[in-house]
Amino acid sequence: MTRKGPLAIDYEALWQEGMKDWHGHMPERMIDDTLEEQFWAQSIARKKIKQTDPYATSIYQEIEKWIQPEHSVIEIGPGWGNYTFPLATKARQLTCVDSSESVLQYLAACMSNQSHISYVHAKWENLAEEELMPHDIVVGVNCFYRMYEIKVALTHMNRLAKKRAIIGMTTGPIQPHYEVLYEQYGYAIKFPRRDYIEFLNLLYEMDIYAECKIIPLERVYEYETYDQLVTVQSKKILQADFERSHVEQALAPFIEERDGRYYYRHDFHAALVSWEPKL
Repeated sequence: MTRKGPLAIDYEALWQEGMKDWHGHMPERMIDDTLEEQFWAQSIARKKIKQTDPYATSIYQEIEKWIQPEHSVIEIGPGWGNYTFPLATKARQLTCVDSSESVLQYLAACMSNQSHISYVHAKWENLAEEELMPHDIVVGVNCFYRMYEIKVALTHMNRLAKKRAIIGMTTGPIQPHYEVLYEQYGYAIKFPRRDYIEFLNLLYEMDIYAECKIIPLERVYEYETYDQLVTVQSKKILQADFERSHVEQALAPFIEERDGRYYYRHDFHAALVSWEPKL
């Protein structure tokens, strides 16, 4: 059942609108599979074998609470394996579904001796009804950004999860110097256009009452030079003609120099949206 009524909001339309950039255009990577594949091939080429993001550990610790050793798990969009590698040591069976051949080849090479892992090259939202059998747990973290038919994607999760469906998404706040640049200097900033709250609303529209847990996280960005710091931490300013001095002043309270290198700590959060599958 889908909720309807005079006050109903089309949350899928809001999600789709949020896929556009701040100029109202759909970014090429959202619609061009070749560009997306190039992105993942280049990203993985820069990684050390089984290199993962430190903040992902805290997210996995919460996901793991739902998983027992006898469970089978589908992971949507595993990327470079932040959650795949620990899931592989916990679950009885793990199926990785990704639209990128580079991702699947990388993970298969990293775990070539583990026969309980299988790989499916497919777009999650385009899965055929018979393409996958139900598993105990279906989980996806930060993997929905290109999924235009988001309700179909959520329906697949609900259909294929026997015990629990879990969505993970990192969320704000944005790096604090961007708030300064916005509030004090009036710059237009690329604030996120979609967030975890939309999953809760989409599921509610589908008559699913999901749970949500917020996880505090931190990330420390490290830069070899001050110029590199300023350049990278200016990328979310929409105007091309911003003043560098404004960026430097906004950054000053948040950076630390040690042994000639520069560090920027960013406190942010992740949200875990999960539910027991609804028939």
